Amino acid sequence: MPLALWALAIGAFAIGTTEFVVAGVLPEVADGFGVSLSAAGHMATVYAMGVFIGAPLMTVLGARVERKRMLAALMALFVIGNTITAAAPAYSLLLTGRVVASFTHGAFFGIGAVVAAGLVAPHRRAGAIAFMFTGLTLANVVGVPVGTLLGQHMGWRATFAAVAVLGAIGLAGVLALVPRGPKPEQASIRPELAALRNPQVLLAMAMTVLGFGGLFVSITYVAPMMTDIAGFGTSAVTWLLVLLGLGMVVGNALGGRLTDTAPVATLYVSLGALSLTLLAFTWGAHSMVASAVLLFLIGASAFATVAPLQIRVMNKAAAAPTLASALNIGFFNLGNAIGAWLGGLAISLGWGLTSPNWIGALLPAGALLLAVVATSLDRRGTGATAPGHRAEPAPAAQG
Repeated sequence: MPLALWALAIGAFAIGTTEFVVAGVLPEVADGFGVSLSAAGHMATVYAMGVFIGAPLMTVLGARVERKRMLAALMALFVIGNTITAAAPAYSLLLTGRVVASFTHGAFFGIGAVVAAGLVAPHRRAGAIAFMFTGLTLANVVGVPVGTLLGQHMGWRATFAAVAVLGAIGLAGVLALVPRGPKPEQASIRPELAALRNPQVLLAMAMTVLGFGGLFVSITYVAPMMTDIAGFGTSAVTWLLVLLGLGMVVGNALGGRLTDTAPVATLYVSLGALSLTLLAFTWGAHSMVASAVLLFLIGASAFATVAPLQIRVMNKAAAAPTLASALNIGFFNLGNAIGAWLGGLAISLGWGLTSPNWIGALLPAGALLLAVVATSLDRRGTGATAPGHRAEPAPAAQG
């Protein structure tokens, strides 16, 4: 893989860490500002909604900017947002910093995916995108546990200061390693918007919402499930989340490799596996061994869907993939927010702590049904690309 992909992966690692580390430092933030845990949880909520809003907004604003410069600008804004968070004297300013940082998330991954795909041969595009997303998955395995320990021993401000430093390293990597591309030929965002009217693009984005929505219906409430149902001690939750993260790393790498050779089959199998493992978790959560194994499998099957979903959106919006790619990242986070809400609703209705698992299983099953519909339309010749064709996005710079 080209060295430029390492720069993108480092940026992804920093972004993933700031998104997920909130769960680990929530008590320290609540104590530091004298707010309730539920109020401190707004750090996660405003971030998710900021990603959903910021992904298309920042992509549109950067439509006339060369992609390397836009990626560098996004990482600079990310550093500013996390610095504001780390130094915030009031909780309202902390939330402001979270929103600033979140606005970079979707556009960075969306534009970065297009750049990554243009850095390699056509038959390795999905693998290149998956390599960049490895940074996001490793954030759950390394960034979040380390950030949590740092917050517990040196204060939560140190956690976000460290994330800002990671962002600065990612910025330096983008400036040094990502090749410059041509100036965007399109003076208007209309071609990008036109691509969003393609029903195949909309179907792929709906799959994204349902697939990741199903994941977050369940794992948002995995801590009380593991302590109250499986019987683990509180201290074991961190390492169970690391196990989930390891599954994400394996699934992301496997999904990227398989998508380059069999994109439709990979999409079918990963969505089907996610639905089945979530359903099994309804009963497996009562066993320590079964729950640990299933957490790994849930993480693997969920992130095996990332490459086929992202590459499908880019292919179906082949003439103008940047906005569609970024918007799809926003839909991943919309799925997160919807999933967390559905899981909380099920628990509040008295359906039990394991109910988010079988509810979550229904969503990727729905995504699988949409995938069957979409590929059926492919065979009829409906969509931006012909069946089996892998349209290439506008290339990143060559040299």
